[in-house]
Amino acid sequence: MAKKSPPPAVMLNLIIGYWVSRLIYVAAKLELADLLDHGPRTVEELAMAAGVRAPALYRVLRALASVGIIFEETKGRQFKLTPLAATLRTGVTGSMRAPAMMMVENYMFDAWNQLLHGVKAGEVPFLKAHGVPIFEYLEQHPEDLQVFGESMTSVSGTENPAIAAAYKFSGLRTLVDVAGGHGSLLATILKANPKLRGVLLEQPSVIARAGKDQHVTAKGIAGRCMLESGDFFESVPKGGDAYIMKYILHDWDDERSVKILANCRAAMNENGKVLVVDNVIPPGNDAGWGKLLDINMLVIGGRERTKNEFAAIFAQAGLKLTRVVPTKCPLSIVEGVRA
Repeated sequence: MAKKSPPPAVMLNLIIGYWVSRLIYVAAKLELADLLDHGPRTVEELAMAAGVRAPALYRVLRALASVGIIFEETKGRQFKLTPLAATLRTGVTGSMRAPAMMMVENYMFDAWNQLLHGVKAGEVPFLKAHGVPIFEYLEQHPEDLQVFGESMTSVSGTENPAIAAAYKFSGLRTLVDVAGGHGSLLATILKANPKLRGVLLEQPSVIARAGKDQHVTAKGIAGRCMLESGDFFESVPKGGDAYIMKYILHDWDDERSVKILANCRAAMNENGKVLVVDNVIPPGNDAGWGKLLDINMLVIGGRERTKNEFAAIFAQAGLKLTRVVPTKCPLSIVEGVRA
C-alpha cells in the first residue's frame, strides 16, 4: 500500500504547480514533441534541432519526466515521447500545444499576478495588468491572438462532437451560432444534421477569415451556412429556431450577458430556443474543471455560473430555463425558451 504523503508535502506540491506548467510551456514553445515524433533522440540532438543549450535542456526534460508529465529518459541520455507528451504535437487531433502556450504566456501570468488586487478591490485583474480588456489586448497583439485562436480550435476538437451528439438538433430548421468563431461547432452540428441550415454571426474581421476556413467551406456545409457580420450587443440575425453560443456568456458579466440573451429572444422564432454551452458549476466540494476555469475568468473579467445563476440571467432577459443537458465533455447545454 502506497504511503500517504503528509499534508505539508501535499501542500508544497500544490504550491509549486506553476513550476510544472511553466516547464510544459517551454516544451511547447520549443516544439519538443514534434522533434521527437519520429523516435527517440539524444538531448544533444534535441538541443541542436531546437536551437538551445543541451545541459539546460536536459535538466528541463529530466524534471518533466520526474513528475510523470511528459517525455521519458532512456539509455544514453535519449528521450522519447509518451502518450501524454504526444498531445503537445502540432496539427493533431486533441493537440494541447496552443493551450499550453496561451494559458501560461507572460500576458496571462501578468494578469494572474493581479488576482490578489482583484479580490481586494473588486476590479478586473487583467485590466489592472494591461489597461485594456483581454479581447482588445489580443487585437493589439496579433501573435497572441493567433495562439488564442489555435487554442480554442484545439479544445473544440474534442468538445464539438460531444455537443453535437448530446442535443436533438434534428428538430430545428435554422440554427444561429452567436460569435461562433470560424464555425467549427456549427459545421460539426450541420454535418450531423443534413437538413439543418446554419447562420454564423461574428465580427467583420472574424467573418472574413471564417469565409476562407475549412469548416464552413467544406463540401455539404457551404451551401447550408450563411455568414453574417455584426455585434451581438446590438442585434443578432432574425428568424432562428435556436441560438447557440459556446464560451460566450462566460466572457461577460451578468448585465452584458442579459443583453446578449435579450437580443436572441427578440430575434428568434415564436417557439425558438437559446442554447448556452458553458460549464455549469455543481454544488458541493467535488472537483470540477469549471471551478478552476472560473478563477481564470475572474482574472480576465468573466465568470462561470451555477444552474441557478443561469436561471436568473435568463429571467432578466425574458427567458425561462427549461433544462440543462450534460455532454460527454465538461460543458453542458443550458436550454431556454420565452418566459
